[in-house]
Amino acid sequence: MNEQEVFTMPRIGDLAPDFKAMTTTGPIQFSQYIKDSWTVLFSHPADFTPVCTTEMSGFALEQKFFDEHDAKLIGLSIDSIHSHIAWVNNVKKNTGVLFEFPIIADIDMKVSKLYGMLQPGESETAAVRAVFFIDPTGKIRLIMYYPLNVGRNMDEIKRVLIALQTADKYKVAMPLDWRPGQKVIVPPPKTVAEMIEREASDYEMVDFYLAKKDI
Repeated sequence: MNEQEVFTMPRIGDLAPDFKAMTTTGPIQFSQYIKDSWTVLFSHPADFTPVCTTEMSGFALEQKFFDEHDAKLIGLSIDSIHSHIAWVNNVKKNTGVLFEFPIIADIDMKVSKLYGMLQPGESETAAVRAVFFIDPTGKIRLIMYYPLNVGRNMDEIKRVLIALQTADKYKVAMPLDWRPGQKVIVPPPKTVAEMIEREASDYEMVDFYLAKKDI
């Protein structure tokens, strides 16, 4: 395996690399699938594994949340489409949870390499637990990586999606541990006039460069 190829990965601010793939809902062109919508692309190491089953079930159980926040889900692992379908069926039979979102069959590791999901220090044959948040313009806005033996935090995934969408809508930033309904950070002033105007505002002023407001 070409190590340089493995470690070529997209960065925050890059356009999401495009690709064609077969999924559990049929073939897709990724650029068309993500068009005009937020998208959460997430990889898991392998089908029929315990941690992955809990994670994929977690995404499936939160399908309504992602629908309500205009966010498409799409999973991936280095397994065949037949393995994916068998796993989807197995989980549905055992737990009643159906994975309705597409799962990419990346048997040739093409997409995993394209997105830096293969990391030899962890595994050369399984994708790490990566999460890519992609905005409606196709730009990557946030990336999470987890090792094979640690499951993701669904509350954090939901929190950062709302935070990204809120930041875009109101042109603000989010403080530590921000939750919906809490105050947000107003961008710092760029001129002396803006600084003086801020001091006369009703913002919660920690200092002239750190001010918070309700939205």
